[in-house]
Amino acid sequence: MCGESSALMRSIEGKVGEPRAKYVHATDRGLFDLPTVLNNVETWSHVGAILQKGAEWFAAMGTKRSKGAKAFSLVGKVRNTGLIELPMGTSLRRIIYDIGGGIQGDRPFKAVQTGGPSGGVIPESLLDLPVDYEELVKNGSMMGSGGMIVMDDRTCMVDVARYFINFLIEESCGKCVPCREGLKQMRILLDGLCSGKGQEGDIKRIERLAAGMKLGSLCDLGRSATNPVLSTLKHFRSEYEAHIRDKACPAGVCRDLTAFEILPEACDGCHLCVKACPVDAIEGRPKKTHAIDQDKCISCGECFNVCPIDAIRHFPKTEQEVA
Repeated sequence: MCGESSALMRSIEGKVGEPRAKYVHATDRGLFDLPTVLNNVETWSHVGAILQKGAEWFAAMGTKRSKGAKAFSLVGKVRNTGLIELPMGTSLRRIIYDIGGGIQGDRPFKAVQTGGPSGGVIPESLLDLPVDYEELVKNGSMMGSGGMIVMDDRTCMVDVARYFINFLIEESCGKCVPCREGLKQMRILLDGLCSGKGQEGDIKRIERLAAGMKLGSLCDLGRSATNPVLSTLKHFRSEYEAHIRDKACPAGVCRDLTAFEILPEACDGCHLCVKACPVDAIEGRPKKTHAIDQDKCISCGECFNVCPIDAIRHFPKTEQEVA
């Protein structure tokens, strides 16, 4: 919560970290009600170099609208993780493939989430997007803290949205109703989708709820909290629809919707799945074909994740029930 500037100042004063109304400007009444200028540490870190080398040197980097360099944290399903600093306008493709080394295990790229918990996801079709403030906002995300989480094809976008909403519920100060209650209602809807209880009309409910939160929240935490949901809906709407209509998770992540089985013709008996299973639901000796005991299986997906030869498939539990 205290990433919001006025809440941070209240926290420094020893008060509850709640935001002030936006018409109260920090340059008039900030820390201890005195005129205050607040900048990120990253901004201050640029000042020395700019004074030493000149404003023209700094402005020569980046784009026409977003000048200079920016630090990013590159994590997730990418080979090379860590902190990087690049000129504004560097493409996502260059960041993920040239610097990040591509996707772990050569799996297909699915999306990258930028900007921290309140950011949005960018799909493969926008990999050549230049990373600057304007372009990210235009495509439903943000620069934020410079975080980048790379996701592969084994990522459920509905589950991703739910994860960030859960995080933001803990971060919300609870002062205003649209953020406090809106986040909780959003979690109820997303929980329903991931547990197979989604209903026709849930997507429209999510969109209406998001519109209300954007309009009525007191600070940018509430107004931007809908980004993870709306961006996944925009680019991966079919996954939401599959959760509702087919009671299926296309990525095989949502436990209540997914079952797993070992393909006998593909299994080479490497035994890695047996070691990974937390409930001893996989039977088979080394170098022999293995099988999953569906009565014991908890659909955690650990076997699916460790199988080196894709000998395990996931399928909707509805198919299992029909069979």
